[in-house]
Amino acid sequence: MNKNIKIIAFYLPQFHTFPENDKWWGKGFTEWTNTKKAKPLFKGHNQPRTPLNENYYNLLDDEVKKRQVKLAKENGIYGFCYYHYWFKNGKKLMEKPVEQMLKNKEIDMPFCLSWANEPWSRRWDGSENEIIMPQEYGEKEEWKKHFLYLYEFFKDERYIKIDGNPLFIIYKPELIPNLNEMIDYWNELAQQNNFKKIVFAYQYPTFYYLKNKDDSRFTYGIQFEPFFSNGDIEYTMKNKKEKICFLIKNFDILFRKIKNKVYKMLHLDKPNLYSYKKTWKRLLNNKPVNDKMIPGAFVDWDNTARRGKNATCYLGANPSKFKTYMKKLVKKTQKEYNKDMIFINAWNEWAEGAYLEPDEKYGYQYLEAIKELIKEVD
Repeated sequence: MNKNIKIIAFYLPQFHTFPENDKWWGKGFTEWTNTKKAKPLFKGHNQPRTPLNENYYNLLDDEVKKRQVKLAKENGIYGFCYYHYWFKNGKKLMEKPVEQMLKNKEIDMPFCLSWANEPWSRRWDGSENEIIMPQEYGEKEEWKKHFLYLYEFFKDERYIKIDGNPLFIIYKPELIPNLNEMIDYWNELAQQNNFKKIVFAYQYPTFYYLKNKDDSRFTYGIQFEPFFSNGDIEYTMKNKKEKICFLIKNFDILFRKIKNKVYKMLHLDKPNLYSYKKTWKRLLNNKPVNDKMIPGAFVDWDNTARRGKNATCYLGANPSKFKTYMKKLVKKTQKEYNKDMIFINAWNEWAEGAYLEPDEKYGYQYLEAIKELIKEVD
C-alpha cells in the first residue's frame, strides 16, 4: 500500500455529561442515552447497537482516550477529525474531551477539527423548528476570538498540516453569511501567527451541490459519506414517502380498514431503507470532478437511535463487504484522486450506526478489516 494514504476518522465527543444536555434532554444525557434506547423496527434490524463488553465509556477520562488512540493506531487509522462546536458569542459545547486531549501529550494521535457550525434544534424528538442553541457568526471581533481559540490547536505538533499549514474543516459553509470575509481575515491572522494560511475544506455535500457557489477559499472538498453519494436518492425517496403518507392520512376514512396493509405493502411502516451495496457501488463510481475532492467512506449508517421511525437505515453492511469496498477505494484514491487522505464516517457515531469501535455483534472485525487491507494493498 502507498504509505502516504491516511485514513482519518470523524470523531464525536458527546460521550460525557454537560449542563446544557442535562437541561435539554434530562440529567445524565450523553450519546449513550440514545444508543441504549433504540428498538428494532423490522425483522433482522440490528438495534440496539451495543459496544463490546458494554463499554459505555466517559470521554472525560483520559485513559479512555489513550485506549482509543492505541486501538486506532494498531489497526491502521492515521488520525481523528474531532467535531468542534462553537456557537453565538463564542459559546462552546462538548469541548472538554478535545481540550483535555490538547493538554495531554500522551494522547498521541494526529488530529484535525471540523467545525459543526449548525444551530442545534430539537431534531431528535421531532421538534425540528425549535432552536435550543442558536448559531450567529458575528464579525471581526467574534472571528478573532474564535481564531485565537483554534490557534492553540493549530500550533500543536499533533495537528494535521498540509505543507506546514493547519487543515480546518467547515461542516456547512453555506450557513455563514460573510464566509469569504471571515476566511480571509482568519488567513491574515494565521500569517501573523507563523502560518502561511489555513487549509480550508468543506464537508457536507449541500455546499458542493450549490449552484453558483464560490469555493475559491477552499483547498479541499470532502466527499462525506454516505450523503455525498446517495444524497439525491435519499431526498427524492423521502419526498415520495412523505407525499404518500400525507395522502393516506388525509383519506383516513377511506383507508381505515386497509391502511395498515397499504403501509406495509409500501414499506411506510419502516424507516427509510437503502442498500449498503448499491451505495458503495455509487461511491466507487464517483469521479473526481476537480482537484479539490478528497474521497470519503462510511462504515455503516442507521440513525434509529436518534430518529426512531423517521430514521435512515442502510441494509447489508458487514465487515467483509466493508473491507472489499475500502480496498477498492484506497486503490481508486491513489490512482484517480492523487490524494493521500480518506475521511471515514466514523470512529464513534454510535447513535447513527457509523462506528469503527468494537461492538457486541462484530467485535473488532471492522477495525481488523482496515488493518488487513492496508497489508494487502500494494
